Amino acid sequence: MKRTHLIYYIGTMAFAMAGMTSCLDFDNPGSEFSITQTVTSSVVYHGKPTDIQALVTATSEENLDEVISEMSTEFNQMLGGEFSLRGGKNAAYPGGHAYQRQYALGPDVYAQYATIPHHDFMYGEQTSAYYINNDFNGGPNSSYIMVKNAMAPVLNNPAVDSIPEMKAIALLIHDVAAQEVADIYGPFPYFEYLENKLESPFKYNTLEQIYKTIATNIDSELECFSKWNERPDWYQKKVRQLVYKYTKLNNDEENGVQDMSTWIRMANSLKLRMAMHIVKVEPALAREWAEAAVAGGVVEEYRHEISLSPLMLGFTMPLCEISESWGDTRLSASFASMLISLQHPFLGYLFSKNSGDLHSERDGSVMSKDSEYCGIRDGAHTGVGQAYANNEYIGFSKIITGGDFVPNAPLYIFKLAEIEFLRAEGALRGWNMGGSAAQFYEAGIRHADFADRIMEFDTDYSGKVDEYLELENAVPYTWKDPIGKEEDVESVTTIGVKWNDAESLETKLEKIITQKYIALWPNSIEAWAELRRTGYPKVFPVLNPGDGDGSLRYGDLIRRMPWNPQDAATEDDIANSGLEALGGADQQATRLWWDIDAPNF
Repeated sequence: MKRTHLIYYIGTMAFAMAGMTSCLDFDNPGSEFSITQTVTSSVVYHGKPTDIQALVTATSEENLDEVISEMSTEFNQMLGGEFSLRGGKNAAYPGGHAYQRQYALGPDVYAQYATIPHHDFMYGEQTSAYYINNDFNGGPNSSYIMVKNAMAPVLNNPAVDSIPEMKAIALLIHDVAAQEVADIYGPFPYFEYLENKLESPFKYNTLEQIYKTIATNIDSELECFSKWNERPDWYQKKVRQLVYKYTKLNNDEENGVQDMSTWIRMANSLKLRMAMHIVKVEPALAREWAEAAVAGGVVEEYRHEISLSPLMLGFTMPLCEISESWGDTRLSASFASMLISLQHPFLGYLFSKNSGDLHSERDGSVMSKDSEYCGIRDGAHTGVGQAYANNEYIGFSKIITGGDFVPNAPLYIFKLAEIEFLRAEGALRGWNMGGSAAQFYEAGIRHADFADRIMEFDTDYSGKVDEYLELENAVPYTWKDPIGKEEDVESVTTIGVKWNDAESLETKLEKIITQKYIALWPNSIEAWAELRRTGYPKVFPVLNPGDGDGSLRYGDLIRRMPWNPQDAATEDDIANSGLEALGGADQQATRLWWDIDAPNF
């Protein structure tokens, strides 16, 4: 690799120089080389310049060994940060407690994948879906901070300039977490966090700034990765082993990948995801990002997927503990209704039928154990306690935690099916996605299976897909509360599965997003983003929205998680820059920059 102007933000170290072009100079590529590059440019968002520092590095094989040794602590922290993307804590593999706070107590419920079947916890209450518990509300942000705290020391250590690929990977991983947390809360101090600033005051950056900066970072990372084949052999060998050791988001080592191609696909896939998020607010830019991402190469095969794999790393998918051991999550009525209406193959080996007898308060009827798939309405005032003997909500459908499928289900960062559905929507919009909407739609359904890929042929999913793809109309279904507290409600899933070119753009989009939502499970952060952006899939109205901050009415969808600061310094930061960056009140009903109230087409 010759050199790249890898972008990252170092406020105290930045050179405020602009308009200068890079200069690449290799002296002796066989054993020792020097790299010289000047500062490239500044990017301006809303009048605020963000300095982009291009680095000057000279290195040799001996020097590289010294740098690797010197940065071993930072690289180990980086590995722990990767685990924090999906419920890792203190450099440990993903586990129940951090995953629950990041997903199960918030986004899982907001996306209507799941419902919390009781309201009492040892460390607080969750009265209903939109109730705000300050102890829980910061969970996703805490996970991001752990990622940031792991990546920022790598990015801010000048020694890493000798290994720009590691720097690019660290920045890319950080920005995946940054994009996700921004979609949950909205603005945050992106630039100062990346500088590793540790104390207030912090200045909040707008969502537009964050998104566009990440896109610029991706361009820089891609340039860095694209120079890999120009690196000397000794450099490639040492850095390749370094990447294998300290990154566990792909199976490059097992797959024999010798270059940076999987990281290129990860960067482009992030850009494609962001492109679709902004399609309403900046449609021209969305198309530009999307077409560039696809042209540059996105996730296109199972071996390109980015995830944390229980089978490869040796942990159990955290929802198993949360569901089975703690009784803290159950199937949502909306998700159950959707899967039943579409007769989706997931029903057979993802969720169980009711795990206990359920007695109706309304008419005295009893739903015997193992009778039906039954979900809980999101927002319901559920019972007390985590045991079925005291709380029959525990007896509703839950994740099947026995066997091999769910315990070994990868925690995806970028799943093949998601990228295919993104390309399906792009093609539907007339963008150049390398194929048709129908082609990518069908591929996304075929690749939606949540089981680890090495178990693909051990499930019955593949065998049922052909039949599933031919379903022209949804099966009529009425959700009935077996406990008898809530009124019956007809399924809101009325579309079929089979692609029909004669249908309207809106119906086709609903089909794409509905299938994408199913395939994304359990990535509720992205599923919730798509639900807000498009209004799809159709879900039941959340009950008791007034239990939130008062900004939502029945039929409203939560648009963001409030910040709810826990200290005076953060309150001041929000007042001084956060609210302006958000462009609205710190409430659940406030829409984010990309979440505008406008037609999909």
